[in-house]
Amino acid sequence: MRDTADATPVAAEAYRAAMARLVSAVHLVTTDGPGGRAGFTASAVCSVSDTPPTLLVCLNRASSAYPAFARNDRLCVNTLAADQQGVAAAFGGRTPMGARFAAAAWRPDAAGVPVLDRALAAFSCRIVRRVSAGTHDVLFCEVAGLADPGGGDALVYADRRYHALARAAEPALAQPESGAPGTAEARRAGRNEGAPARLGASPRRPALTRA
Repeated sequence: MRDTADATPVAAEAYRAAMARLVSAVHLVTTDGPGGRAGFTASAVCSVSDTPPTLLVCLNRASSAYPAFARNDRLCVNTLAADQQGVAAAFGGRTPMGARFAAAAWRPDAAGVPVLDRALAAFSCRIVRRVSAGTHDVLFCEVAGLADPGGGDALVYADRRYHALARAAEPALAQPESGAPGTAEARRAGRNEGAPARLGASPRRPALTRA
């Protein structure tokens, strides 16, 4: 690997190409309030602290959603399931705001911010700090509420494509050693009552591509 610390600064294109190799969860970040309702697709979301629960969101100041987020102090980070790629595409392009929200079903959180139905997770937040960095604002958000988590596989983004990430398998139950007390009885009970279904990872799915 070539060290460029004391050489020519890294070009933006090369940096973006390297960042494209990172695998990221896909989120819809939504807001509502004095600045109006808005939302955008984001992968630049991460945890900051669990005491108090805080996460950060990076928002491009050139985004059409920026004016609303600049005026509002509440947002919701909705983590997408694999079958919600269409909603991610709607919120990630030049689709008008009204059409974006028409692409899915929503419910309001306690502050009136849209929460996506069937999201894998939804973090209702209050924006507590804003930091300008390059072309983006970094929004530090204290989590005020959590929606009941949804099920299913996760939607991730890598190599400039969407992919489905299967849920991890449940850990296998430990098997008793041969000859251990109760082993034969347990085997007979299993034959009589039926063995439990095998727990494992969801079947691998083909890569999801941007619509």
